[in-house]
Amino acid sequence: MDTSSHTPNPVSAARHRGPHLGALAIVYTVLFNAGLYPVTIFADKIHFPGPWEKGDVIVSYFQTHPLPVLICLFLQFGALVPLGIFTASVVSRLHFLGVRAAGPYIALFGGFAVVLNGMAASFLLWVMVHPGIAQDPTLLRAMYYLSYAFGGPGFSVPMGLLLAGVCVPAAFLKLLPKWVVGLGLVLAVCGELSWLNLIAPKALFLIPLVRFPSFVWLIATGFLLPRVATRPLRTSEVPA
Repeated sequence: MDTSSHTPNPVSAARHRGPHLGALAIVYTVLFNAGLYPVTIFADKIHFPGPWEKGDVIVSYFQTHPLPVLICLFLQFGALVPLGIFTASVVSRLHFLGVRAAGPYIALFGGFAVVLNGMAASFLLWVMVHPGIAQDPTLLRAMYYLSYAFGGPGFSVPMGLLLAGVCVPAAFLKLLPKWVVGLGLVLAVCGELSWLNLIAPKALFLIPLVRFPSFVWLIATGFLLPRVATRPLRTSEVPA
């Protein structure tokens, strides 16, 4: 009796080739938070001004604290490089694991938008601390609010797309634990709602609500997303 139709196809395991996602997420997290230290109350009683501050407070800070701002933007600009590599690598990993939906492309768009907006924010801060620029209150305030737009909603909204683009296909294919998927989807919703900050200043809290928990999600995803996929062997590969 021919039982070949009931014999399961042999499979092989393949390992995704690429940088370690967890290591990239840790480097991003460390560099970004190290950049925050010089401009927070932990380093100086006068900290980086928020967009709710009066204009003279914003101008005074950049006129008197150019070095802390320079260190901050230097480290946070550097942090964007591993984040960009993480984005490209996690999308490659999802394709490798068999995702054929639009999610990875949405994640790619979101992650690269985070990186590009963050770089724009850093470049604006770099210009603002230069002599002559800091002494022009009108120009300084205009550049400050533009930098905030790039680094505030310009971060949280596309970051939400990165999180959702990874979590949705990962949920369907059970590639990540439920808590990682749940955290990512909650943060993704908060990220998209942070769009409201452009017309409703009270929605500002949504931006740090996305930023800081997203470090946990990135690291967890980097370590927990599978690197090995199984596939059926082709006829020519099956041993005789």
